[in-house]
Amino acid sequence: MSTTRGLEGVVATTSSVSSIIDDVLTYQGYNIDDLAENASFEEVIYLLWNGRLPNKSELDELTKDLAANMDVPKEIFDYMKAYPTDKVHPMAALRTAVSQLALYDDEADEMSEEANKRKAVRLQARIPAIVTGFSRIRNGEEPVAPKKDLSFAANFLYMLTGQEPDETSITAFNKALVLHADHELNASTFTARVCVATLSDVYSGITSAIGALKGPLHGGANERVMAMLSEIGEVDNVEPYIRKALDNKEKIMGFGHRVYKKGDPRAKHLREMSRKLTKITGESKWYEMSVKIEDMVTGEKGLPPNVDFYSASVYHSLGIDHDLFTPIFATSRVSGWLAHILEQYSDNRLIRPRAEYVGPDKQHYVPLDERS
Repeated sequence: MSTTRGLEGVVATTSSVSSIIDDVLTYQGYNIDDLAENASFEEVIYLLWNGRLPNKSELDELTKDLAANMDVPKEIFDYMKAYPTDKVHPMAALRTAVSQLALYDDEADEMSEEANKRKAVRLQARIPAIVTGFSRIRNGEEPVAPKKDLSFAANFLYMLTGQEPDETSITAFNKALVLHADHELNASTFTARVCVATLSDVYSGITSAIGALKGPLHGGANERVMAMLSEIGEVDNVEPYIRKALDNKEKIMGFGHRVYKKGDPRAKHLREMSRKLTKITGESKWYEMSVKIEDMVTGEKGLPPNVDFYSASVYHSLGIDHDLFTPIFATSRVSGWLAHILEQYSDNRLIRPRAEYVGPDKQHYVPLDERS
């Protein structure tokens, strides 16, 4: 039996949701560059779930449905107020809250295609409200109700701060959501598909995916990038800091990717957003530090930056707490998780791989009183 560590290069299923071929990322056949420059996140949600871009009436209906379903059951926020909020990571709070959502959904265990699509809308709509609500609760503030006339991106920023965001912030955040929406069979998506392949419910699948995304080798990378930038502090400190890390063979977060050889196609969009936003905020040092780090790491190790590297300074420039970076990733990626869950249900087979046994053999039971 042949094995592949980390399942690298193993093709586990077929999917029409997204593809990564020759370092080109597509959603349902649309190049990510095209979507990042032109599409709203709502259009991308529809595309991932339906295999095509919506017409105007379809987009209006989805936008209306998302806005109408953003309100979170009061009990979820009441539970959050009982959390030890000074100790709980927002990803742990999100994981718990999404699992609790199922308790307040009469269709939680209804497995028809129509019911699963309705649950998909509710989950997509409520996750940003959960993330922003927890952020406010831990700061001693009440959650902010969404505005029905704001876009998905604008509503997130509004619910986070209580103030309507400017167009530059909305455009940047919308683009970030589009870029993070799906990424083929990544760890969290695979986790979701394994879960629902048992015919478990959608809430279980999304809760499982959030658990996988929480890890620093997946969704947690951009939070650690910002921690590194904060530790470096100034542009003049970049070279000695990175030199020491390279010499000590330490892992520098935000570089390299399992499936890209020439570079992550999403990174260039976030790099440009970082340049623009840090200039507007008067904190260009974050962008300049990032560029200098990229020059050193890519120049010496041949590892280009991935989507996490420049997203860190983008979210920081939007005034977002650093430990919310990964929950924001989930706010976007849930669209892809749901697309894959719906696809898994449509042609399901239990996912049950094998393992090559490498333990001891020919063991024999020894009575307890005879064991040394």
